[in-house]
Amino acid sequence: MPDHLQAWLAVRETVPWQRTRATAGDRPFTPARDGAVHDIRSYDHARDPERADALLEALHRVRADAAAGAPLTCDLLTGWQRTLLRSRDAAFRTRPAYAKAGRERYGIAPDTRRRFEACLAQGDDTRLPPAARAARAYLDVCFFHPFDDGNARSAFLTLTFVLARAGIALDQVGPVRRLSRRADDPAGALALADLVAVLTDSSRRRGTPVPLPRVP
Repeated sequence: MPDHLQAWLAVRETVPWQRTRATAGDRPFTPARDGAVHDIRSYDHARDPERADALLEALHRVRADAAAGAPLTCDLLTGWQRTLLRSRDAAFRTRPAYAKAGRERYGIAPDTRRRFEACLAQGDDTRLPPAARAARAYLDVCFFHPFDDGNARSAFLTLTFVLARAGIALDQVGPVRRLSRRADDPAGALALADLVAVLTDSSRRRGTPVPLPRVP
């Protein structure tokens, strides 16, 4: 069976991330609603109330880390994951992982964690717009599949973190969370970045601008 992590690493370098759809500006705004919280309280709570409560707790931790300026690292994700799963045993996987009912396999090698750390560090690369960085980090978590469980939720938290570091909070996240992504699809990767940009613009349009500080 092919190694879909290696497929993603090859695709990741070919995606023209700099072509991500431009947003209408970068002025701070307060969204009309907290899209992440709304989605967890509706979608996740309907599936499993305890799981939703843990995801909300992890989300609050993510936002606190973003506000504190914490760098995006595997250790940071592991801390979120322990909150998410309510388990101290969450750790970077040591075996191949599978997803999509076994249709995708993500290999493991001595340098897998190191390569994951290097990819996460690019979440702070301001040469790319926030939507591109957030989408790329989301897909990194999906296809490195660092944990034995909860990787889709971890990817969502990672995207939220990268956007929060840029001062962005979306008023809806369902379109990101509901669609399955393929490791070998560069067009799909760029489409996700464009989707995040569209959601950012629509959230800004419906939100309230944050007043700029007065210059003495």
